[in-house]
Amino acid sequence: MPSAAEISRILKSVHTIAMVGASDKPGRDSHHVMLFLQNKGYRVIPVNPALKGSTLLGETVYASLRDIHVPVDMVDIFRRPDAVPDIVDNAIAIGAGVVWMQLGVIHEPAAQKAMDAGIKVVMDRCPKIEITRLGL
Repeated sequence: MPSAAEISRILKSVHTIAMVGASDKPGRDSHHVMLFLQNKGYRVIPVNPALKGSTLLGETVYASLRDIHVPVDMVDIFRRPDAVPDIVDNAIAIGAGVVWMQLGVIHEPAAQKAMDAGIKVVMDRCPKIEITRLGL
């Protein structure tokens, strides 16, 4: 697990975040986190096959990470752990620098695969909570 200093460096270095599992339901955590991150100056690109082509908080929703045609600095995962290996494969394919797994999302083999590919990994953390905790 990265230290607080490393998490701070990660959050200061990323600009574009692809949020896998973004929801259009205002009561869902992913919706709150997306809005929070946008308000902090990040571009958050929602990824959800069920919402493909719609607009969420001003951004077009994509079905897959591979459909995004701009560089993605970080992939924020709001999906069950069993979905993580495929998401990591896609994060590697698009050249993401960070894979961030939300609270309760832990997948050690996928995390190791990402790290072996040179990707920084944060598991079982929320960037919204970390930004607040670290005063960023």
